[in-house]
Amino acid sequence: MVIYGYSRVSSASQPLDTQVQALKEYGCEKIFREKVSGRTLQRHQFQKLLETVMRDDAIVVTKLDRFARSTKDALSTIDTLNKKGVSLVVLNMGGDVVNTSTPIGKLMITVLAGIAEFEADMIKERQLEGIAAAKERGIYKGRPKTYGASHKGLQHALKLFESRGQTKMTVDEICEITKISRSSLYRAMHNA
Repeated sequence: MVIYGYSRVSSASQPLDTQVQALKEYGCEKIFREKVSGRTLQRHQFQKLLETVMRDDAIVVTKLDRFARSTKDALSTIDTLNKKGVSLVVLNMGGDVVNTSTPIGKLMITVLAGIAEFEADMIKERQLEGIAAAKERGIYKGRPKTYGASHKGLQHALKLFESRGQTKMTVDEICEITKISRSSLYRAMHNA
């Protein structure tokens, strides 16, 4: 049996120290660390952890929202772990340690995953309300544009895009050469 830890924060500027310390104190032998939003599908270390664990191993997280993106995601992942014979331990579920290897732990995880998703939805709703209020007051401008109309890389990408018939370049090749993302290129083409 191996006890694995998983620590995650939502942005590169946030520290993992507190989570890692709690996981070490619990006895985690190996800790997978990630600085990425839980809502993204690109949680590479989490996927690596799921591929690593074997029967009778345990995954330990400090809070359930560090583990899953939504209630559905949490329950699906816990089901996958149960089928593999792997338990999930959440160190802080309202002050208690919850372990999915027990029936009460399974019930608590299901209920609390729903509450965690509800809380995340409420935060998002308040954020959208704040943005709407700021727009009404004229002080919200949105995310600044990465590429303005005079950006040389974007202008070069647009020229290459328009001449694809002659050059036979793919969009991926154009993006690689100009260092402009596909979405930015398509957005600029749409606006032009």
